[in-house]
Amino acid sequence: MEELQTTEILEHEILEDARKKAARILKTADDSINAKTAEWDKKTAQTIDEINKKFNEQNELTTEKIMARLPVDKLRIKIEKIENLLRVAEDDWYKSLSREKIIDLLSKEFSIRFALCRDTIKDAKKNIYFSYIDHKEAEIITKNAGLTSDIEWYSVVKGNYPSITLEAKNIRIIASIQTIIDSLLLEKREELTEALVGRSFMGDV
Repeated sequence: MEELQTTEILEHEILEDARKKAARILKTADDSINAKTAEWDKKTAQTIDEINKKFNEQNELTTEKIMARLPVDKLRIKIEKIENLLRVAEDDWYKSLSREKIIDLLSKEFSIRFALCRDTIKDAKKNIYFSYIDHKEAEIITKNAGLTSDIEWYSVVKGNYPSITLEAKNIRIIASIQTIIDSLLLEKREELTEALVGRSFMGDV
């Protein structure tokens, strides 16, 4: 009987010792997990801080670039709008011209240019290229300039507006509605722009 009690006491002591060891192991593991968790939390917080810092820096840089580009973009948009309005005005002006007025404008332009080289090419073969006008209209233009002989005629499609071109020797004469429009825009650009959009809109343009 005494031996049995001794055995029970021994088992109890063994179990108690095992429980204590298990508790120590669990506590050590728990402490290790808590330490690792704290370490990961710290690293995560640092990583988040670094990400936020880089994001803020990038955001500031992007904002600076956008703000620096705004005046340029604003100016570009203004210029594009003005150019579009000028092109529309140019086309409207051309559409308002009668056929007689178009031929008259080309005739005057061609005559001025031809007069400068008349003597140089008087005996040369002359090629005439006309676009957006017919043969009869081309003849009227050349006759008004005093050009009536040694001519080869060619109908071509060139540009967006009527034109007539003379080629002889190494000389080329071009009279076109586009050239006339370009000259008008060069001379009256500011006046036309102000009339189309107003002085306040022009601003820094």
